[in-house]
Amino acid sequence: MDPSINLQEIHDFLVTIAYLSGNMMTSARPTTSSTGQKQNAADLVTETDRNIEQFLSKQIQERYPNYQFMGEETYKPGDTLTDAPTFIVDPIDGTTNFVHSYPYACVSLGLAVNRTPVLGVIYNPFTNQLFTAQEGKGAYLTDALHEREKLPLKELEPFYNQDGNGGLGNCLVIGEWGSHRSGNDYDVKVNTFRKLCAEKKDGGAMVHSIRSLGSAALNICSVAAGWADVYWEGGCWAWDVCAALAVLKEAGGEVVDANPGRWKVAIDGRRFLVIRGGEGWEGVVKEFWDCVEGELEVGN
Repeated sequence: MDPSINLQEIHDFLVTIAYLSGNMMTSARPTTSSTGQKQNAADLVTETDRNIEQFLSKQIQERYPNYQFMGEETYKPGDTLTDAPTFIVDPIDGTTNFVHSYPYACVSLGLAVNRTPVLGVIYNPFTNQLFTAQEGKGAYLTDALHEREKLPLKELEPFYNQDGNGGLGNCLVIGEWGSHRSGNDYDVKVNTFRKLCAEKKDGGAMVHSIRSLGSAALNICSVAAGWADVYWEGGCWAWDVCAALAVLKEAGGEVVDANPGRWKVAIDGRRFLVIRGGEGWEGVVKEFWDCVEGELEVGN
């Protein structure tokens, strides 16, 4: 890490503007728009997304003019992530939830150095929950009562018991449908979800359940907190995951490729299999990969 980068100072600054952005979210009356680079009727954007990103961009670039900035609403095809210190921002992660007043949406503020997440601030203003992490200093959740706890929030049991039983079948999984509702990747998701849920006598994993909650950042934080065990996704962008992956790493979690056999994943790789920390996590990854029906093409 470059010694000139003061992570604590940046952390405190991002927390301040995250709370201010949250106030903008909760005071807004969202109306959807189809303008810009959005794909279809399921890929929503609001004026609030744009207004918050404009606010964040101005605040960050005035304070740290020598750092790079990447945001969802100002991203243009062909923009690439470099090794330079880069703020990676999602003004509203969970826009569909925001539009429908479902209280699972957040502002996500990350810092990557050498294309590695080193700091994350994720704030859900509807539940007043703030997830934070900086490299080497742990991950934390500050709740609505302003009580701060270190992640994970509970002691995590091994994925397998002493008899070698358990594993994926005992997991609560998060998986999203995404905005693409046809083609190879949609079929891979549908068939994989089916196999994860199917009974073992039918060749399935019989996981406890699958949740589709609508925010990649909060999904990853849920795994970091120990509320869920696995999150599988194809289609996320760097701004969806940067801050939350910093939280996950400091909470002892792991991330690999959503496609089978690939243990290394890039922050902008678009495919992620996130798993909480715990003895036997590699075995659960392999079990999960055995349930992936085909290969996700996104990110290739």
